[in-house]
Amino acid sequence: MMRQFDGCDGAKSGVARRLLAGALLALGLMSPGMALAAESVAVTSPRVTATLLSGRDRVAPGERFRVALVQKLAPHWHTYWLNPGDSGEPTQIHWNLPAGAKAGEIAWPAPRAIRVDPLVNFGFEGEVLLPVEITVPAEAKPGETFSLKAEATWLVCEKICIPEEGSFSLDLPVSAASQADEAAQQRIDAALAALPKPAGFRGKLAADGDRLALALPGLPSGASDLRFFPFSDSLIEHAADQPAKTGDAPTLTLTRSSAFKLGQPEVSGVLTFKQGGELRALTLVADADPALVGKATEPGAATSRPAVVRIPVPAEGADLTLLAALAFAFAGGLILNLMPCVLPVLFIKALGFAQTAHRSRAETREQGLLFLCGVLLTFLVLAGAVIALGSLGSSVGWGFQLQSPPLVIALAVVMVLIGLNLIGAFEIGGSVVGLGDGLASRGGRLGAFMTGVLAVVVATPCTAPFMGAAMGYAVTQPPAAALSVFMALALGFALPVVALSFAPGLLRLLPKPGRWMLVLKQAFAFPMFATAIWLIWVASVQTGPQGVLAALVAVLAAGFVVWLIGVTRGSLPRRAFGTVLAVLVALGAGWFTVENAVPGTNTEARAGDVQAWSPERVAALQAEGKPVFVNFTAAWCITCLANERVALSRQEVKDAFTKLGITYLKADWTNRDSRIAQALAEQGRAGVPLYLFYPGRKDGQAEILPQLLTPDIIVAAAERAAGGAAKAAANRP
Repeated sequence: MMRQFDGCDGAKSGVARRLLAGALLALGLMSPGMALAAESVAVTSPRVTATLLSGRDRVAPGERFRVALVQKLAPHWHTYWLNPGDSGEPTQIHWNLPAGAKAGEIAWPAPRAIRVDPLVNFGFEGEVLLPVEITVPAEAKPGETFSLKAEATWLVCEKICIPEEGSFSLDLPVSAASQADEAAQQRIDAALAALPKPAGFRGKLAADGDRLALALPGLPSGASDLRFFPFSDSLIEHAADQPAKTGDAPTLTLTRSSAFKLGQPEVSGVLTFKQGGELRALTLVADADPALVGKATEPGAATSRPAVVRIPVPAEGADLTLLAALAFAFAGGLILNLMPCVLPVLFIKALGFAQTAHRSRAETREQGLLFLCGVLLTFLVLAGAVIALGSLGSSVGWGFQLQSPPLVIALAVVMVLIGLNLIGAFEIGGSVVGLGDGLASRGGRLGAFMTGVLAVVVATPCTAPFMGAAMGYAVTQPPAAALSVFMALALGFALPVVALSFAPGLLRLLPKPGRWMLVLKQAFAFPMFATAIWLIWVASVQTGPQGVLAALVAVLAAGFVVWLIGVTRGSLPRRAFGTVLAVLVALGAGWFTVENAVPGTNTEARAGDVQAWSPERVAALQAEGKPVFVNFTAAWCITCLANERVALSRQEVKDAFTKLGITYLKADWTNRDSRIAQALAEQGRAGVPLYLFYPGRKDGQAEILPQLLTPDIIVAAAERAAGGAAKAAANRP
């Protein structure tokens, strides 16, 4: 759109482009989401609108220029600086550039201290530009296109934190001389001008009792509201005040971090202060007192809050061999067939065998093999996704796709349609006029294959015994070993159905087809409806009321589409009309579902004495001598919900926690949470549930509980975590 102004200079070109864009918007020929060449299409959420902004419309071979990731934040939400402070993650950009092109590091603006009691985060509110220098290859030729592609991830927080990501791309023409986009370049230049400037003097860091004194000998006179933001996250307590002494010897008093350890003779960071009412920022390097170098905080030293980000626990599955992991995966796959989310689908397959067993053993064996193919292919796809995303740095695991509300709603729609089919509301796979029995036969084969696919999809909310260790091993191995573990799980999962299809003795025990099959088929519809209700509830936990509305609209649209296809059978015009209308309804419902299935803020609700998990909270409680129980769970995890009903909510467990002084923390992974995913990975786990008991002593190792709980298991583990003295105290009248 902007290329037709080649002959104009930069200023005229920018004005003309914006006039043209305004005219196109007024005529409805361009949507507000469409981007000009200097800015990518926006990635939007209710919290952040992000774009990639370029200072150039055209680039020259070998040129260096700046782009910026622009984040416009909703009120009260923030993203994070290089050192995020007490919690959080900095924004990251992963570039995909043409051969020979280079991208520099993010030029970080000065952060601000954002208090989220009792923590303090370092980050940004409002609008922030993160500039990056791009180098065009010297061998680029005029007339070519220089394509910038980037994948960015960021954590955006208010009282809750939501990980987000976006893909950005810009296609910039290569010409003999570069051409700036004046407006975009002004925005980037303003961001560069606001970056912290070199201080021009060196600070001095020395011990001041159990604190630190940062001397600032070259600080401009009249400076006030001083704050030091270190690049290291283990230097100071971020939430502590930084009292300043100004005058001839300006000094900041800093609280030493509980994780303090200085391995270099200097420290660096950003110093912010006000001068003449204007906020200024300097990049400061300070020489550390030699007595501090190599020193760590003494055990028991007084600090305001433990600053431990990693939880030191043994990794389940870390000591497995490949052969043991394959055996565990195969056993876990077998047991997975008994999970309540899988049984309804297997009932349908058993019903199909009952229909064919007395007619053709060859057909029954064929359906068993097709079921196996469906299972293997789906596990292969899941394994490929886990391996690929893991290689890109994402922490994903078993059941990760159910963290996407649109996919949860889509699965609920599938369950409703299957239920409607079973009760006879419509038929799939029967003969259609003019196509005869051949198509029906092919429909039976396809049905067997798709039953295998569906069985795996609905199995992902469940985790069987032995699976945790096997999956934990798989996600830490090279792709070939990881894939073999997934295939062992698939073979174990498919074995009962395949064995039934090849067992003539068992097949002869099945009754002959009759009315009982119709009744049983209709009865199997209700587990499907129950599963759909549960999935819609999961969507409500993930997204709030708008997710329920999206799910119900999707179910209504699916029912209407199926009905429409049925009533428009017959002549070609009727079928064409029905098909077009069905596609339009499906697209409209799909758009509505995706737009409304956005993770909401209701997942932070905690009932009773259950508290929200964080690594810092665990460390703080252990430092106070309090034993801790951590429940890594998700609303879509059937095993998790069963354990909560059968064991965790029992009165004897609650009484034991109270008597023994156990603090109950819950890590809710219903929506994607990078910190929980990282914590699971550190334990050698690829999914939930995970149950940990921490003893009431600093840095004590956690005990990992089995995946299937009983009250006795929990109470015994609680007594071990609390220690012998606490146990004796709890038994006193």
